[in-house]
Amino acid sequence: MEAAILFILVLGFLFLGVPISISLGLSSVLAIAIFSNDSISSVALQLFTASQNYTLLAIPFFILASAFMSTGGVAKRIIRFSIASVGSIRGGLAIAGVFACMMFAALSGSSPATVVAIGTIAIAGMRQAGYTKEFAAGVIANAGTLGILIPPSIVMVVYAAATNVSVGRMFLAGVVPGLIAGLMLMVAIYVMARVKNLPAQPWPGFKEIWHAMMEAAVGLFLMVIILGGIYGGIFTPTEAASVAAVYACLVALFVYRDMGPLTGIRWVQEGDGPHGMIGFKAITYAVAAMFIWSGLAYAFTDRQGFYGLDSIVVLVVAVVAYPLLRHRASPADLPGLYGVGARVWGRNIGLIIWKFFPAMFHKDTKKVMVDAAKTTIMLMFIIVNALLFAHVLTAERIPQAITDLMVGAGFNWFTFLIAVNLLLLLGGQFMEPSGLLLIVAPVVFPIGLELGVDPIHLGIIMVVNMEIGMITPPIGLNLFVTSGITGMSLVQVVRAAAPFVMILLLFLILVTYVPGLSTWLPYSLMGPEIITNR
Repeated sequence: MEAAILFILVLGFLFLGVPISISLGLSSVLAIAIFSNDSISSVALQLFTASQNYTLLAIPFFILASAFMSTGGVAKRIIRFSIASVGSIRGGLAIAGVFACMMFAALSGSSPATVVAIGTIAIAGMRQAGYTKEFAAGVIANAGTLGILIPPSIVMVVYAAATNVSVGRMFLAGVVPGLIAGLMLMVAIYVMARVKNLPAQPWPGFKEIWHAMMEAAVGLFLMVIILGGIYGGIFTPTEAASVAAVYACLVALFVYRDMGPLTGIRWVQEGDGPHGMIGFKAITYAVAAMFIWSGLAYAFTDRQGFYGLDSIVVLVVAVVAYPLLRHRASPADLPGLYGVGARVWGRNIGLIIWKFFPAMFHKDTKKVMVDAAKTTIMLMFIIVNALLFAHVLTAERIPQAITDLMVGAGFNWFTFLIAVNLLLLLGGQFMEPSGLLLIVAPVVFPIGLELGVDPIHLGIIMVVNMEIGMITPPIGLNLFVTSGITGMSLVQVVRAAAPFVMILLLFLILVTYVPGLSTWLPYSLMGPEIITNR
């Protein structure tokens, strides 16, 4: 009885147009006041306890990192690299859009951010190459959903906070499904391209691929920082999020310089001449090679320090080999090249130091910070109220009652997962992913454990359902975002996305009933998830 009234209250408030955060919080307060033996003062205690959840601290930092990466020109460099890599395949520009979404997803953790950052550029490029607007919009709307499946993912952090599973294992669990989902979309695009005779880009050559990769490498290195730092034992997921935010800020303001006071100021000026570029690249590549070598040696050997004598050898060899082998410079030219390169580095370091504090208070930085803060406050308010809702469910033993009912009705893990998918697919059409997950997870999680469903596998199933919910009407966020950046009506976007939604539904079946796709990687590296508080 209490469970039915609680869910009726939530749904009733939602249908009346009450925001989801208020619906969850108000329903919980009314349930405590009317039915529960808890004091109403427990609401304040639960709100305070929820706000102290250490795992949730990762969310604002990932949002901030995503905001800087979306604003700082990373997307156009990723798209250039994607087109250079796969654009020469039939339908390659659309495949490159999916590839770019996959890479940006590994930086942002957000589906709408991925659609905005990649779609704004990729859809226009596809239109110029002869693709229809509907096809381009459908590709990006669906590929953008990978933003919450490929780690790092804000939705995965929310699930981890709601169920007390490991964020690190959830991130690893999303790698293989994310790659498979992207590959399935690419294969579908290729088949459609062959049928519709869609255009292919000319082969750019390995030189263009290398240059595009080098240009995007600084931004893509954020993936290495987040995942390498977590699984290398250097920092926790929350600490990784804060490091990612700082790194994204520095890259946007001082490396790519697409925002802030250094906008338009190139690292190497025309006055530096050809020797300036060669010397600058020689020093840059040598230092990068030393860091990469040292990182690999530290990760895969038993050396105690990050640097060693071998790191110095790699630095020296790289700084000498680049100008000699790549540009055919003579040994006599090396001192002059290094002198000009050092001058370029010195000028830029001085410029960064001089403009550091003005950049922190620049209007572009303020705008990014304010936008990220708005998103964070909105999402955290939903989460805190949802955790209060989860407390009421637990206190009233509603999940246990539902578990007993389902077990008594003959449900097993197979039929249970069918029910979960149907519930989430239906709910995803009307609710924002994080809010829906926070409502459903506390209910289905203990049931899943009782029926033998792996908690990490269940989390990935829920995330994939959230993906599909973002491209199904009437509340699919990616549909609205795609409509906004293309100028198409919502009905047109829905029609454009529909063929690719079928691919994701097939992918959902695959993920649901092949649990090894989700569990193989995290359990190979970190061992099985152990639940001790349920």
